[in-house]
Amino acid sequence: MEIHGDPPATYKCRNCQIPIAYRSELLSKNYMGKTGQAFMFSHARNIVFGQKEEKSLITGVYTIAAIFCSNCGEEFGWKYLQASEARQNFKEGKFVIECSKISKHF
Repeated sequence: MEIHGDPPATYKCRNCQIPIAYRSELLSKNYMGKTGQAFMFSHARNIVFGQKEEKSLITGVYTIAAIFCSNCGEEFGWKYLQASEARQNFKEGKFVIECSKISKHF
């Protein structure tokens, strides 16, 4: 007899419901995006990247790329590609996704 655990909580695109990230990949709820509160995730899926750009954010200057839903094109937030200050290097490779663009499913 196989025993299966509960499926992991999943964050999905609010528009098309394609999975974007899992609860286990959530690193922080203390970020702000264009539309308000945003979460930082270690991984994201079903996304495509925009152009690389240098952006001055609250905590410093970063090279980022906007991230979009690969299914419907909704802009979610950004991926940190490079930090200009060594103390912000922990953000590199992480994804910031705006809460208004995703919904949580159990």
